[in-house]
Amino acid sequence: MPRYLFQAAYTPDSWATQVKNQPDPHDRIRPLVEACGGKLESVFYSFGDYDLVLITDMPDDESAAAIALAAAAGGSLRASQTTKLLTVDQGLSAMRKAAEAGKVYTPPVGAGIPRQAAQKATTG
Repeated sequence: MPRYLFQAAYTPDSWATQVKNQPDPHDRIRPLVEACGGKLESVFYSFGDYDLVLITDMPDDESAAAIALAAAAGGSLRASQTTKLLTVDQGLSAMRKAAEAGKVYTPPVGAGIPRQAAQKATTG
């Protein structure tokens, strides 16, 4: 099953409720993930722009989108982001494909020519 990274940032009201009651996030997130046909791999609180990070296995993109939509519709998030993850083997396979495809691709800026020089050549 494909893996997805979900990042969520809580609203101040959501944080206030969590600080007061200290619920385990697994207890509210696992049923949502399972209802969408997936498996919750891990949950982390985090520093930075997002407060909570999830790693899930989901059957497809639509199921992952359903989690994001349901969480957003709940009203406790001020921001969220969903990222489909590739295994290292998938990433290496993509690199091999890119190397082959790159042999027939002509970029809009010549290889090895800095962008500024290419721009100057087309405007000067």
